[in-house]
Amino acid sequence: MSVHRSPFEQLREKFDDSELRCPACGYVDTDGGWRVTASGSRVRYQFVCPTCDAVETRELRLE
Repeated sequence: MSVHRSPFEQLREKFDDSELRCPACGYVDTDGGWRVTASGSRVRYQFVCPTCDAVETRELRLE
């Protein structure tokens, strides 16, 4: 992997390191991670709990 990572990849890695507890059921997904998608001026990070299927979403808007 390149040493030069985009700011979006760095933020996803931060979420992967610290935000893997499901807010709905409390399950900690140590094998999972956040998905990232981009559309126009929006970048969306989503975590789907493998236990209860709850979805946690964080969205950035670029201007």
